Amino acid sequence: MSFREKSAWVMGALMVAAGLYYVDIALAASRGIGQATPPVSLFIPFTLLVVTVSVVVQAAMAILAPKAASAPADEREKPLLDRAGHWSGIVLGAGAATSLLRFVYQQDGILLFHMIMASLIVSQIAEYAFQIVLIRRNS
Repeated sequence: MSFREKSAWVMGALMVAAGLYYVDIALAASRGIGQATPPVSLFIPFTLLVVTVSVVVQAAMAILAPKAASAPADEREKPLLDRAGHWSGIVLGAGAATSLLRFVYQQDGILLFHMIMASLIVSQIAEYAFQIVLIRRNS
């Protein structure tokens, strides 16, 4: 398994866990106040969690395999990574468009924020999943 595939597995798992954490705290907080929670109270802990764990995990992986970590993508991986990024952009665009359409009908800016945030999380998970599938398929 290549370093990029291992990284995609780890980061995908992190984003799934972080996404579930975000949904859990958003739903728990919204039950308490009866509406969607203000974004700042959720965004800051989520961002700190993702950044901190990402740095620690990527640093640990780089320490365990320094040559693979510093190697640029080869000619086989580069188009696959580009394609995965393109497809995840489509996922993000679909989520954002859906969120905006929901906003037109509901006029709830806080809910719009949470839906866009969910779209970002899902598109990032999709990018890692696409990377794994494309790397494995072309191995």
